Amino acid sequence: MSQEKAALALVDAVVSGRKSRRDFVREALGLGLSVGTIGMVLQACSAEEPKKPDAPPPEAQKPPEPAPEPDLGPIEGTLAIYNWSDYIAEDTVAKFEEEFKCKVTYDTFESNEEMIAKVQVGGGGYDLVCPSGYAVTVMKNLDLATRLNKKYLPNLSNLAPMFAKTNFDPDGSVTVPWQWGITGLAYRKDKVAAPPDSWAVFHDAALKGKLTQMDDMRDAIGAWLKFRGKSLNSVVAEDLAQAKADALQAKANLKAYISAPVKAQLIAGDVFVAQLWNGDTMQAKVENAEIEFAIPKEGAAIWCDSMLIPKGAKNIRAAHEFLNFVLRPEVGAAISDFTGYGSPNAAATAKMANPVAYPSDEQMKSLEYQQDLAEGTAAWDTLWTEIKSG
Repeated sequence: MSQEKAALALVDAVVSGRKSRRDFVREALGLGLSVGTIGMVLQACSAEEPKKPDAPPPEAQKPPEPAPEPDLGPIEGTLAIYNWSDYIAEDTVAKFEEEFKCKVTYDTFESNEEMIAKVQVGGGGYDLVCPSGYAVTVMKNLDLATRLNKKYLPNLSNLAPMFAKTNFDPDGSVTVPWQWGITGLAYRKDKVAAPPDSWAVFHDAALKGKLTQMDDMRDAIGAWLKFRGKSLNSVVAEDLAQAKADALQAKANLKAYISAPVKAQLIAGDVFVAQLWNGDTMQAKVENAEIEFAIPKEGAAIWCDSMLIPKGAKNIRAAHEFLNFVLRPEVGAAISDFTGYGSPNAAATAKMANPVAYPSDEQMKSLEYQQDLAEGTAAWDTLWTEIKSG
């Protein structure tokens, strides 16, 4: 059975109720369906479920006092963390282990899909994971997120206002912001005639074979939408058709679609301009001072990754203690100084050796957060397949 037919059969099974949502997610990830597509199907299923009749309106009365936060008990002796690679200071874990007498297992992943697939089947037994914004939405829809107990997180007050409330977790009920950044242009200033200031640099045939874009559907297509003044979350057919044309024109000049590993090629001078995250660019700059970062004039993606306690986590108190630990100003500063990314922690930013300034109001006019594409995800998946194979 082809992948497309298998995917359609799987969707029909979950819509008809013959397959559970958890089994659907596990098998869908195995077929290579994107996190956004999976979330769209589950959202559609929820919409078709019969709604319970509305409860009669309560009599006017004083709202009840909120229940006190439960006691999580003593800190456990172990903690399992699953995070992106190169995304924590070299001594953060060791310092936590020493202070709290808690042994940490620390594993890394390279995509949200990889992380969610493992959490979904219970693999690894992780107590903390680090999803991107849109992936938080999917994990919440899948009931894979544990509600935070904020009495154990007094250092939440250190967060900058712009990150204290996010579009993917407005009340901060399940996430603690980890790092934020911008996806723009990394370039070798000694290899280009002038600093690139537009996504149009990828259309420059003079740089053919020295350019790379990220191997990521949302970032690659989103860049071409911004290039034409559109939202990087657009699902309008005409916008996507133009983005495809621009992407294919650029593809003729690209060395490859590649994400984090391009750092080595920038350092070596094999790549002159790359679509890349600002933090990874700064990591590469440590190795070669000729590397710089630019935000295209048409705008770019801004994002925030967060720590989340997955459902089924066994070391809940230890997870909370780690979150509160990294929210300390000096700890958060050390993490961001190492990664090169911005800290959502305002108190930490003030202590950083190389602080990453928060975007100005003027910059935010052209920066945009990725959002769940909902029913538009299928069109994006098809478009990305056509671009990669075209």
